[in-house]
Amino acid sequence: MTARVAALWRHPIKAHGFEALKRTLLVEGDTMPWDRRWAVAHEDAKAEDGAWSACQNFSRGAKAPQLMAISAISDEAAGTVTLSHPDRPDLTFDPDTEGAVFLEWVRPLMPETRAQSARIVRAGEHGMTDSPFASISIINLASGTDLGARMSQDLDPLRWRANIHLEGPAAWAERDWIGKVMRIGTAELEIREPIVRCLATTANPATGVQDADTLGALKSAFGHQEFGVYGVVTRGGEIAPGDKAELI
Repeated sequence: MTARVAALWRHPIKAHGFEALKRTLLVEGDTMPWDRRWAVAHEDAKAEDGAWSACQNFSRGAKAPQLMAISAISDEAAGTVTLSHPDRPDLTFDPDTEGAVFLEWVRPLMPETRAQSARIVRAGEHGMTDSPFASISIINLASGTDLGARMSQDLDPLRWRANIHLEGPAAWAERDWIGKVMRIGTAELEIREPIVRCLATTANPATGVQDADTLGALKSAFGHQEFGVYGVVTRGGEIAPGDKAELI
């Protein structure tokens, strides 16, 4: 397998903004630094600070597609996140102390028929990933291109909210990576399981409008709704766009 890292992404606030990275340091048994560090609990949630909770407890793109168009920039030293959206003014705030400001900012993006965002929850030792274990999500860009061709439309890779975008492998080659170890840069990850997708991927990350039946296309072509894989860091190390990725 010949592959390289095309891009790195993290999502400081779960489902509320994607952020490009020039490089990052992966730590054994941990999520990508500052990935899903916070999540937004809705008014019916039973989530608590410092503990992992299932995604059903949080405001997310599956229920509020406009959230998919949020982008983010983090300032780790200041502890702040800046959010941008095509229909909202930019907002810079500290998620730990300025949750009320954020809730006011995000309210116009939430459908009135859904449970409303109520508070920001801080993740525990690891990020608030969709998996109950500390994971790094990986997609194969060729698979997204193939799925888009089947749908007769271009699919922005940001629909999949992955941490690592790989280019080079044949489409759907990632199905054969499960149970194997991949070296990326100086880090190593055990590829644990496929990622089951939700309605969030039907929304365009540039507009927040649901414009692609990604789930229907996956189900029709393959009989499932899986796209991408979860990896677990088994050896820490630095990774950056352009790094080689190989199975070992």
